[in-house]
Amino acid sequence: MQLVLYSKPGCHLCEGLQEKLAQLRQPEFDLEIRDITSRPDWFQVYQYEIPVLCVLHHTESGVAEEPLPRLSPRASLAQVEQLLQKYLSKSKRK
Repeated sequence: MQLVLYSKPGCHLCEGLQEKLAQLRQPEFDLEIRDITSRPDWFQVYQYEIPVLCVLHHTESGVAEEPLPRLSPRASLAQVEQLLQKYLSKSKRK
């Protein structure tokens, strides 16, 4: 599974989610961190929404991003893992 985390430097909510993702061993995923301040289009879309976690789906026409439901900043490691397991099993069924 490929995940993208839209973030920006100094965002404590982004850093907290990134730390939880780094602790997970299951499900297996590749994580790409995208700094929204590096591209005006990302900044425009996500400036008030970060952190935003998306799963990438490979389709015949390219790659599609699906934003995952926003987790509470207080979400436990188990809750983050549960969310990813749910979307991993969903994407395998497609």
